[in-house]
Amino acid sequence: MGLKEDFEEYAEKAKTLPENTSNENKLILYGLYKQATVGPVTTSRPGMFNQKERAKWDAWKAVEAKSKEDAMNDYITKVKQLQEAAAAS
Repeated sequence: MGLKEDFEEYAEKAKTLPENTSNENKLILYGLYKQATVGPVTTSRPGMFNQKERAKWDAWKAVEAKSKEDAMNDYITKVKQLQEAAAAS
């Protein structure tokens, strides 16, 4: 399988992560997913009254220097780590 297929498979697996997955980890996954599928951030940062969207934007902005391929690889690695942690608990 190619990287894109692996990435899509792990994007589906990410949807089955436990409810108690931390917001920090969810934001990391969000940023990597957006970078892998869209590329660098193209929108302006949301205002301070929209904390949720602002946190998501910040998570994406933090990884915008990564190539789409690197973001896909990092996303897959992170989902694997979270799955292993969930299985161990």
